[in-house]
Amino acid sequence: MIEHESAQVSTRQLLPLLARVKGILDVLGIRNVRLLADRGFCDTELMDWLWACGWHYRIRIKSNLILADLKGQRLCKLDEIRLQPRETRCFHNVAITGQVFGPVHVALARPTDAQEQWQVVSSEPTGLETFAEYGERFQIEEGFLDDKSGLHGLESSKLRDVASLNRLVMILALATLFLITKGVQIVAEGKRRMVDPHWQRGLSYLKIGERAMRWALSRGLEVFTHLALPGGPDPEPLGQRKKKCPDPITLLEDGWTLVLRPLS
Repeated sequence: MIEHESAQVSTRQLLPLLARVKGILDVLGIRNVRLLADRGFCDTELMDWLWACGWHYRIRIKSNLILADLKGQRLCKLDEIRLQPRETRCFHNVAITGQVFGPVHVALARPTDAQEQWQVVSSEPTGLETFAEYGERFQIEEGFLDDKSGLHGLESSKLRDVASLNRLVMILALATLFLITKGVQIVAEGKRRMVDPHWQRGLSYLKIGERAMRWALSRGLEVFTHLALPGGPDPEPLGQRKKKCPDPITLLEDGWTLVLRPLS
């Protein structure tokens, strides 16, 4: 937790935190890391640090960003590229910004008839799957919602002291781990409808775990007899009843790819 006047955090403030995360992951032997970030983190200093660590990234970029070849020859601004609905374009081995930072790979897409276009910069060659990989970031937003108003009520604590907030967030993180573990266990054992009566799963594992805990406590039963969070496929993917519109990723069609390579 950082005491800061704005929600926007500079790269200089962010890097010490990422360095601590890298230290933990190195101890655990985790080397294959991918950072997903919104437009506010489109910073060449951050990308350079990630490259030095051997980490990959998918970062959404602003439409006014300059695209150039690796020799610095300006190609265009991203907002000068007009896509048709459901079209994608990929640019490989290019440079971005006036600093000619590269090589990087850029993917653009217009998933619907709306004018909004997605632009993502990647450390690896891009394709349709790039947008699905970047889309994994939206799970973070759901986690923030659970922390604030969805479940834990973090904002209602009215705390402003950094040290106190750090301790509270650590407790909430542990509670989230316990509840998700319980939720996955309930689903894997085929007992989900005991706490969620719908035919298909429509609740997060966190909320299923929370309901299972309340159900057990109300009957004087043990709650956390063991903790195990297995990897592998989702035991029961989220049902369709919560999806009011098609996933934009599924609407995209194959576009074309421009590969820029330096002359030998």
